[in-house]
Amino acid sequence: MFSLTQYVVGLDVGTKGIKAAVIETPARGKPLVRALFTMPAAGLQKGVVVDEGEACGALRGALDELRKVAKGAAKNIYLNIGGKQTSCQVSKAMVPLPRGDSRISEEDMDRVIKAAETMVRVGHNRMVIHTVTREYAVDGIGDILDPVGLNGARLEANCLVIDAFSPNVQRVMACVEKAGGVVAGPIYGPLAAARAVLSRNQKDLGVVLIDIGFGTTGISIYEEQKLLHTAILPVGAGNVTNDIALGLKIPVAEAENLKLSFGYALAKEIPSKESVEVKAAALGTKANVSRRFLAEIIEVRLAEIFELVNEELKRVQRAGQLPAGAVLAGGGAKLPGIVELAKRELKLPAQIGLVSSDAFETADQEIGARIEDPEYVVALGLALCGQDDGKKGGLSAPGFLRYFLP
Repeated sequence: MFSLTQYVVGLDVGTKGIKAAVIETPARGKPLVRALFTMPAAGLQKGVVVDEGEACGALRGALDELRKVAKGAAKNIYLNIGGKQTSCQVSKAMVPLPRGDSRISEEDMDRVIKAAETMVRVGHNRMVIHTVTREYAVDGIGDILDPVGLNGARLEANCLVIDAFSPNVQRVMACVEKAGGVVAGPIYGPLAAARAVLSRNQKDLGVVLIDIGFGTTGISIYEEQKLLHTAILPVGAGNVTNDIALGLKIPVAEAENLKLSFGYALAKEIPSKESVEVKAAALGTKANVSRRFLAEIIEVRLAEIFELVNEELKRVQRAGQLPAGAVLAGGGAKLPGIVELAKRELKLPAQIGLVSSDAFETADQEIGARIEDPEYVVALGLALCGQDDGKKGGLSAPGFLRYFLP
């Protein structure tokens, strides 16, 4: 339990950048965001460490910045776990209670959750990251979110078990520790993003969160307050950049700058005669290219990402069936026109997901502005999950993962 002001760090280690949120968690009142910043990443590809030396070096620089905020901040890090080698499985389990009139305790909840974990097959070199409880049932009566204190003869749980390739998880955690940090808990990225931006009403009506990072896209689907499905897709905003570089035959750095400065997600909205100046890769010469052609390249790749999202929605029979629609987050969500493209491709309402500034106090106006940047959704969500964890007593506490849900 938090008795004094304590620092919690959300560390979102991505392909292109390392984003960190440092919050103070006072015994009372709102958490205070002390720092919110991005440092260059290295040695990672699609959420996986591919060069340990480069990754450790980049993380060392990020942790040095954390120590400038507070000396102890790097000792309480909640770390984003992503990458394409993650999966989720539905699991149901039942445990008998000691006596027919037993009052259900948190220990009983812990037993049934652990039983649910044992019901799924987790392959060699894989580890369970989270077991998210969708609902409990007592003596066959379901739709119970918290059964503690109820009487019954048997307790059932309907869970979603999220697992990952353990060497990938261990490697990124080891890099943080070699850089001088202490990982208090690994958190699955799409759940952290949902914790930051989705409201109780959205989760009740039915919503899909789409977090478009540079290397991957994370999704989480909710309905009736329950996590129906989650996945990480192996494509992101970096694929858009690579397509531009190939299509226009320009350096990747120039393509990224072009995307950020002149990119648009809907080609038909761009006048056909509008052009932009680019630097050719081979000769270093400059030339004018059609801005509509640039938008066409962007639109094709983003439409592919949304088609992959649709495939995940079809897995749970929710394609076009979520009244609260799609909520877009991540750096890729800042591309102009992307909301309208999402509406068209997903056949759902769509909006940009923003962390409410009312959820935090801020150290200064600059941090206040960054809180509303969708690029920091995961980092802030990780910090909020860390705050929840501290209140609950640690990741091993029974029912901790209910804090990802309303």
